[in-house]
Amino acid sequence: MNLHALRLFHVIASTGGVTRASELLSISQPAITAQVKKFEKELGMTLLQPSGRGIALTEAGAGLALLARRLFAMEQQIEHYCEEFRGGARGHIRIAATYLPAQFLIPAWIAKFKQRYENVEMTITTTNSADAFRQLLNMDADIAFYGGLTEEHPDAILAEQLFQDELWFVVAPNHPYANREVSLRDMMQEPFVMREEGSSTRERLLALCRTYNVPAPRIPLQFNGLHEAIMAVIAGYGANFVSSLVVREYVRRGELCRVHVQDIRLVNSIAVCTRRDEPLPAAAANLVNLIRSEA
Repeated sequence: MNLHALRLFHVIASTGGVTRASELLSISQPAITAQVKKFEKELGMTLLQPSGRGIALTEAGAGLALLARRLFAMEQQIEHYCEEFRGGARGHIRIAATYLPAQFLIPAWIAKFKQRYENVEMTITTTNSADAFRQLLNMDADIAFYGGLTEEHPDAILAEQLFQDELWFVVAPNHPYANREVSLRDMMQEPFVMREEGSSTRERLLALCRTYNVPAPRIPLQFNGLHEAIMAVIAGYGANFVSSLVVREYVRRGELCRVHVQDIRLVNSIAVCTRRDEPLPAAAANLVNLIRSEA
């Protein structure tokens, strides 16, 4: 079927005559008439018939006009969809993220993003950094986020640091060290409430003790969840060594207090990772740009 001729017929049917169709399409009336007659011959049926000083649709023409209206309405929808997809207003973003950004950063970023791009679907997987890099390399994720020490990663991955996050020692407000400055050795005399073995922050604390030749702290209470460990410290037991992102609001509200340990300042790197030399899909690029502005 000649879709160009069908489009001409559609405009004639929609506007009610060849004259108006000629004006809209910037095609001469004789040219339009000739193409429609050729189209009628191709189809083997009459679509238009004389009606007074104008034309009218035949029964076959009226039926075809209805189908053509649906077809070209669908064409407009397709064009709109493609325009939105190219601009990043539609699409599906797959994110792999480590615990820290997944729990304390990505939800706020996504909420703001979805306010602007509600038709973009998103899937977020919380995992460790090695698996996040694997997902990115295997194209199971479009973007990866990690928080922690700057890690070695394959050359095929481009890591962009968004900002650095401090690690804090925190205690309950009634603790003797609350808001005080103490030595690392004195701080390590306190019982610590920490996450399970294998936690990156716990390993950072133990590495710190080795670096400064200080005995490792006692960890008489450990939890598999970070929230539970923090709640225990708020309740008045022990100390914690934790990302400021996690406890900043507790400190602001006075539920926890910092302990300033002399000459110690450790940071996490919060980074976004993409595949090197590969352009991001428009929707994912919009998300990264928003996060850059937020960070």
